[in-house]
Amino acid sequence: MNSPLLEAKHIYKQFYDPVKIDVLKDINFQVNSGEFVSVIGKSGCGKSTLLYILSTMDTDYQGELFIHGTKMTGLREKELAAVRNEKIGFVFQFHYLLNEFSVMENILLPARKLAKYPVEALKERALLLLNTLDITKLADKNPRQLSGGEKQRVAIARAMINEPLIIMGDEPTGNLDKKNSEIVFHTFQQLATEFGQSLLIVTHDPEFAEKTNRIIEMEDGRIIRQ
Repeated sequence: MNSPLLEAKHIYKQFYDPVKIDVLKDINFQVNSGEFVSVIGKSGCGKSTLLYILSTMDTDYQGELFIHGTKMTGLREKELAAVRNEKIGFVFQFHYLLNEFSVMENILLPARKLAKYPVEALKERALLLLNTLDITKLADKNPRQLSGGEKQRVAIARAMINEPLIIMGDEPTGNLDKKNSEIVFHTFQQLATEFGQSLLIVTHDPEFAEKTNRIIEMEDGRIIRQ
């Protein structure tokens, strides 16, 4: 866990509504390979804004962002889209599964878009992920038939299908009850221990955060603990 996988250097972000508001102020930190890191802070402290910058979806900021040693700041949108598809897996508060497709087809969508491997090889990886996450029985089901916790585990499998360098989550347990929140946490923990997966998860749940490898705490747009 020594090599920096993700590094933020002197990140600043402002909104204009209509006057200038400083949302992020001199953010500096790194995530190492294999780390399971949580980001906490009160609502409005800037943690979700930071995540969208780190995920390369927001490019309107000052400072520098590096992923796997490559500078993201200043890259063209096409290049950033390739980084997002190949190197970053996303899990959000809402699963965003497509009801017109089966669970298996939902998991395969990012991999089909990347088109790096034959479909049969992708299906084998999807089945491995389903088995690892103990949801093999859901492969042919429609998302409408799943519980909230099952939907999030499917979303995690989808995030893993392209073997990303890092998984980023924005309140992935925010819409779940305590039992399903614990299941999703243990799923993330399993990915970190069994796959060596790096994870950066924004959460409002202190119990979730306390069980991760490291906590980054934000307040008023700054990091106050890491």
